[in-house]
Amino acid sequence: MKHDKENLEAKALAKHIRMSSYKARRVINQIRGLSYEQALMILEFMPYRACYPILQLISSAAANASNNLKINKANLIISEAQVNKGVVLKRFQPRAQGRGYPIQKPTCHITIIVKTKNQ
Repeated sequence: MKHDKENLEAKALAKHIRMSSYKARRVINQIRGLSYEQALMILEFMPYRACYPILQLISSAAANASNNLKINKANLIISEAQVNKGVVLKRFQPRAQGRGYPIQKPTCHITIIVKTKNQ
């Protein structure tokens, strides 16, 4: 968290979210650079499963800014939003003739940074 006078920013990150980074990135690209209220409205009505954890994370970043830095939530924009690949959970599915079929369950790490609007 930076404590400059004009560019205050708060951060929230979620690790090991059980979804592909590509699917989460599809949603993150839609909200990058938007204001806090606009991002909430867009995420509320998008049909993707990735929207819910991202919505929670944006709310957490806004709460961090509100509680720790005393910033009004109406003055926030999403300055940085990124999704990185996490570890892959490796499982096996039993198949015919005693074979084991590998299943890879990807995870991702999502980082959201909000800061005040430049007036």
